[in-house]
Amino acid sequence: MQTLLYLTHRIPYPPNKGDKIRSYHLLRHLSERYRVYLGTFIDDEQDWQYVDQVKSFCEDTCFIKLDPFTARIRSLFTLFSNTPLTLSYYYNQRLQAWVNERLSKKSIDHILIFSSAMAQYIGHAKDCDHIVDFVDVDSDKWRQYASAKSWPQNWIYRREAKLLLAYEKQVAKDCGYVTFVSEKEADLFKQLVPEVTDKTVFFNNGVDTDFFSPYLRYDNPYSEGARVLVFTGAMDYWPNVDAVSWFAHAVFPAVRAQLPQVEFYVVGARPSREVMALASLPGITVTGAVEDIRPYMAYASMAVAPLRVARGIQNKVLEAMAMEKIVIVSPQAMEGIYAVPEIELFVASDAGQFIDQIILLFQNNVSKDTGGAARSRVLKDYNWAESLARIDALFTGNRRNDLRDEILVR
Repeated sequence: MQTLLYLTHRIPYPPNKGDKIRSYHLLRHLSERYRVYLGTFIDDEQDWQYVDQVKSFCEDTCFIKLDPFTARIRSLFTLFSNTPLTLSYYYNQRLQAWVNERLSKKSIDHILIFSSAMAQYIGHAKDCDHIVDFVDVDSDKWRQYASAKSWPQNWIYRREAKLLLAYEKQVAKDCGYVTFVSEKEADLFKQLVPEVTDKTVFFNNGVDTDFFSPYLRYDNPYSEGARVLVFTGAMDYWPNVDAVSWFAHAVFPAVRAQLPQVEFYVVGARPSREVMALASLPGITVTGAVEDIRPYMAYASMAVAPLRVARGIQNKVLEAMAMEKIVIVSPQAMEGIYAVPEIELFVASDAGQFIDQIILLFQNNVSKDTGGAARSRVLKDYNWAESLARIDALFTGNRRNDLRDEILVR
């Protein structure tokens, strides 16, 4: 069995948030085909309990503790250099030494880098067969942040967008392939870096549709007869914080004025102070971390994803669709998701459209046909077996001709 060095910016377990879902399924898939050497960071103390589970997939591992506060301070020291803050945030000498030793003493056949920040560890191994899964165009995410913030944050974010894009360009030139989470992300990168169009591909995220199933039984977490709008996600992540705060102030009061029985639940771990404050508003509940988000989806009337800043694919949308939920999304939250509006989900571009759409759907008793169509779409286009088969193709055979064409076929 061949060997593969796999570097991720966060421990790929548990699969309970966007990047971990993708990195975990990659790890599980790769472990069936390669002897995996995993180097990764742990930035949440709760995640140390999963080390042994992750080790079970690997030949060898290196887990590095990353304290977010210390990492931010460290990255600020490079603020007046030409280095992206992202790189210094994720740099660690011990991990670098571990990577160097594995590359020099072990016969590493392939390298898979998960997120551009981890490519800095294999800069001296350009001759090795390696792929970088950018997942999203991170530099464009920082550009979006800059447009939504005031000084001095917007200056810092613009700087990061510019320097990170330059770094992403260099990484793409040096590696065999760069991959993204959706065709739209790949197309954006091709526009930004046209000289690497021939090595820029994508493979979709999948959904475990046996786990996110509307046919399983769950205990109802809501009061009897409750009519609930639900948002799920990590609630210390700024785009999620921005989304629920905007929805709670710009949309929900108008909905509740016409439908007083409707409630809004914000379900997700580590709610920020701004999110916690929303619980003081009429009809809004902030749960914090829950053992299982599926009951909150299963018994909700609708799921909403009113994101105003987004990159890649929103797993929360796909998971709700898999559970046959009516889902109302912003255009930003729908990017990268192939679904038919008004049939498989609903799209609202501003507060007025969200208000009108929600009220209309409640008044029409929420068509079950849409939920069934949504799950069918996920089963067809967002299954892990089909998506991960594409990464296999990149590590075998003639990587510039037939396999490239195969990987681009949806």
